[in-house]
Amino acid sequence: MKKTVPGTKETKNSWGIPTFEASASFCLYMVAKNHVTLGFHHGTSLKDPESLLEGTGKNIRHVKLNTVKDLEQKGLKNLVQAAARLKGKPPMRGMGGK
Repeated sequence: MKKTVPGTKETKNSWGIPTFEASASFCLYMVAKNHVTLGFHHGTSLKDPESLLEGTGKNIRHVKLNTVKDLEQKGLKNLVQAAARLKGKPPMRGMGGK
């Protein structure tokens, strides 16, 4: 993450979920038994030409990473960078880091 978005810091949100911040919180990750979920706070505002994003929430969208190789999916790096560049959108309640 720090290579993709220089200056990124890792914090934890109000629920203890690891969150990445640049100028504001832009994504998080959660570890499950068979995958890692990479969530984007304002995923509905991101262009996703590779159709990587999943979810039906009001704002959040996510990408499920089943293997380390999934980190190399076409379009994932662009999603992360675009999420970090979103301006004028405050973090959703509880999603900002501490």
